[in-house]
Amino acid sequence: MTIAALFFLLFGCMFMGMPIAVALGFSSVTTILFFSNDSIASVSLKLFEAVSEHYTLLAIPFFILSSAFLSTGGVAQRLIRFAISVIGHVRGGLAMASVVACMLFAAVSGSSPATVAAIGSIVIVGMVKAGYPEDMAAGVIANAGTLGILIPPSIVMLVYSAATEVSAARMFMAGFIPGIMMGTMLMLVIYVVARVKGLPAQPWAGAKEILLSGWSATGGILLIALVLGAIYGGVASPTEAAAVSALYAFSVAVFGYRDMGPLKGKPWRQRDESIGALAIRNLGQIAWALPRCVPDPEVRKVVLDASKVAVMLLFIIANAFLFAHVLTTERIPHQIAGTIVGWGLPAWGFLIIVNILLLIAGNFMEPSAILLIMAPILFPIAMQLGIDPIHLGIIMVVNMEIGMITPPVGLNLFVLAGITGHGLVWAVRAALPWLMVLLFFLILITYIPQISLFLPELIDRLKGYN
Repeated sequence: MTIAALFFLLFGCMFMGMPIAVALGFSSVTTILFFSNDSIASVSLKLFEAVSEHYTLLAIPFFILSSAFLSTGGVAQRLIRFAISVIGHVRGGLAMASVVACMLFAAVSGSSPATVAAIGSIVIVGMVKAGYPEDMAAGVIANAGTLGILIPPSIVMLVYSAATEVSAARMFMAGFIPGIMMGTMLMLVIYVVARVKGLPAQPWAGAKEILLSGWSATGGILLIALVLGAIYGGVASPTEAAAVSALYAFSVAVFGYRDMGPLKGKPWRQRDESIGALAIRNLGQIAWALPRCVPDPEVRKVVLDASKVAVMLLFIIANAFLFAHVLTTERIPHQIAGTIVGWGLPAWGFLIIVNILLLIAGNFMEPSAILLIMAPILFPIAMQLGIDPIHLGIIMVVNMEIGMITPPVGLNLFVLAGITGHGLVWAVRAALPWLMVLLFFLILITYIPQISLFLPELIDRLKGYN
């Protein structure tokens, strides 16, 4: 009775158009009031614990702020220039360079919609001008943008870690090889399509342009090394690394590239300026600009927009934790686990059910909410069947990637429609052919665990030797 009431209320509220966070909270509170022996005081306690006791979740606002500064500044444009200089001369190279740029930006943002918005708003127009069909350009970016939640650092991985108490650092390690593998698969398909359709190649940029564009993109690329190096090297936790990344992204956007803030448009170096004069002048400019960043309208807008996204996401997470609390209190995961284990399914059969459930849920719900609802149910079953929790986490993240580009709630589709000026139906048609690559990739990730586990196990062995 309790199980039926809980899920009936949840899906009933969602189908009536209620926001997912409110639906989670309303169904949980109503179930506690009328169908459970739990105290109503547990509601306030779980809402408080959701955002105070899960230390890993503190990284989310920092990564969102970091992504906002990098998206608004010129980091994306510089990464695109670097990617085009490296691979643009290959047939279909402009689309392949867009995938590389998405991979690089994913490693500094942790967000899939931010990756689509930052990279897509620049390269889709460029690809169309170069002779690419617009639907192909948009479809490539929609799918490559999903790498924002697979290549570390990833906000979705942090949510999974908080829900299952799995190490966030090991999850980040596990996502590195799959992220590169998926990007490579997309580029191989692009190359085949480009050969068949006779798509153009860019002129060879030359070694000088590669060096210059690489130097120009150093500000963004160094953030990748800073965050992942600190986490994997054991210097900082994911939360500490996220805080550093937000400060670094602010410094790069405002003082480094000077794409926003009080120093916007002012050159770093003047003609024939000596090193000493360069250092003195720029230190003086930074000291002058630092207190003026607070009232600066561009900086304030970035911080405000990032705060809105963070509050929205944390509100969803808090209500999802309340929903998970009701599940746990009523022993619903244990009942479902006992039923599924009683079917005698092997591990591979259970993983088929997992993928089907998550693919369906991805059509209607936001990734963080899906993970916080489904992980407490699926995690104990996976443990009984001997499935590695890190492997399960990567499978769930890849399913969330596919959910980002499937209607009616695919976030990347809405972003794509917004930046191209077309409707949602057009965005779905553009993304659908490339979705086949992700589905094939999901099969590989599901049934070849070592793709996900190789790097975490290797690093564990290296640490053991030391």
